[in-house]
Amino acid sequence: MSEERIYLDNAATTQVSPEVLSAMVPCFSNIYGNPSSVHGFGRDAKMMLDIAREKVANAIGAKKTEIYFTGGGSESDNWAIKGTAIANAGKGRHIITSAIEHHAVLHACAALEKQGYSVTYLPVDKEGFVDPEDVKKAIRPDTILVTIMMANNEIGTIEPVEEIGKICREAGVYFHTDAVQAVGNMHIDVAKMNIDMLSLSAHKFHGPKGVGALYIRNGVKIANLIDGGAQERSKRAGTENLPSIVGLGKAIEVATRDIDTKIAYESALRDKLLTRIVNEIPETRINGPLKNRLPGNANVCIKYIEGEGMLLMLDMQGIAASSGSACTSGSLDPSHVLLAIGLDHETAHGSLRLSLSSLNTEEEIDKTVDVLKASVERLRSMSPLYNKAK
Repeated sequence: MSEERIYLDNAATTQVSPEVLSAMVPCFSNIYGNPSSVHGFGRDAKMMLDIAREKVANAIGAKKTEIYFTGGGSESDNWAIKGTAIANAGKGRHIITSAIEHHAVLHACAALEKQGYSVTYLPVDKEGFVDPEDVKKAIRPDTILVTIMMANNEIGTIEPVEEIGKICREAGVYFHTDAVQAVGNMHIDVAKMNIDMLSLSAHKFHGPKGVGALYIRNGVKIANLIDGGAQERSKRAGTENLPSIVGLGKAIEVATRDIDTKIAYESALRDKLLTRIVNEIPETRINGPLKNRLPGNANVCIKYIEGEGMLLMLDMQGIAASSGSACTSGSLDPSHVLLAIGLDHETAHGSLRLSLSSLNTEEEIDKTVDVLKASVERLRSMSPLYNKAK
């Protein structure tokens, strides 16, 4: 393996930043009280908890009372979908989502279907966009929730959530968005975007793993996630994970502090990466749009080879990449997202996702493309499909 390692799998998880780690350390040593305790130790912890909650709220244009801390993005998605379904079953049992959602959303919807709920899975176009008009047409009198992701974790498509949210608001239907990939990578204003619930996860923007949040607009009818104590306004009981929550607060503060500079830098790196790959490796296609795309997302399909082969060869040179979502890395099936945008199985199997952060450099991008070119040439030389095509 190469001694110089390059990390290009930031859509799967990110490195905890030094600022975040530094903010968390006191919560393991000095500020160790229970935030629910009335003594000084507890009050100190409660103050840290409140500060973190306010930072999350400020980052997405919400009120502090609308932020609920969770164990991560998947938990937030499940709570939003199942909690809304349970609390509003008397009004209706119909949910609308898209074919390219994260499995935390798709599997939550599938679980509800087994309980008698009806789910409409909207198609997307060849770049992964949901048509707001399709949402409008799919809404029925018994529709209680629309859940459409803000940005796709595999191909980087940024969905028209503001327009979809407006349609839902006018129809009196709750709108939830999985913003796990979006937070820290684009401007978000839940009020302007007509969002009722929003999921986020700290480890996607240089925070710790195992902690996230769910924004629930005041007035939204949703069932409790965990019954017990009065934590999280009695909706999610259990002593709060203060160190991680403080890390989440600091991470989202840093991620949104100079977001325009971050977006511009990552977009330039991504464009250079995609341009070199397409120009220098024949029979390669970009998956997802060139505009309205996450700044750090680069997803391509390289014909006549398997994505897993590319990943192994890149890894041998110290380069970390992905063939799609880390949550499905053990699956032999091609990405449901790539199939949904119209790719055939053979092409979809040759997918490669390279996801960048502001910690990456131009030199790393150049080395990655050079290694990828050599890897593709070697793999194609051993491919019966490639030799037959030639």
